[in-house]
Amino acid sequence: MSEQTPRDDGEIFTLVDEAGNEELYKEAMRFQSPETGKWYICLYPLDEENDEEVGIQAFTFEEPTSEEDELELLPIENDAEWEMVQEVLNTFIDDDGNFNA
Repeated sequence: MSEQTPRDDGEIFTLVDEAGNEELYKEAMRFQSPETGKWYICLYPLDEENDEEVGIQAFTFEEPTSEEDELELLPIENDAEWEMVQEVLNTFIDDDGNFNA
């Protein structure tokens, strides 16, 4: 399957949309795909944290080389990668729709 980094989940990210608006997102999970070797991260809007359903956004990234480096989130541009990320997410969502990392 895939492995998660040995780091605490729940890191907060500030994403900027095309209009320049900033929104806070919370990390749901991150993992490395054994097929692609790439790292992926799934985020949801912080203001949806207590909602029954949240909108998950997924990105790929390269693991920073030092603690001072910021994580640069990159779009997932490949349909096969999107499907793989969705499969991984689905393994952590139970029948009631709850996320269990």
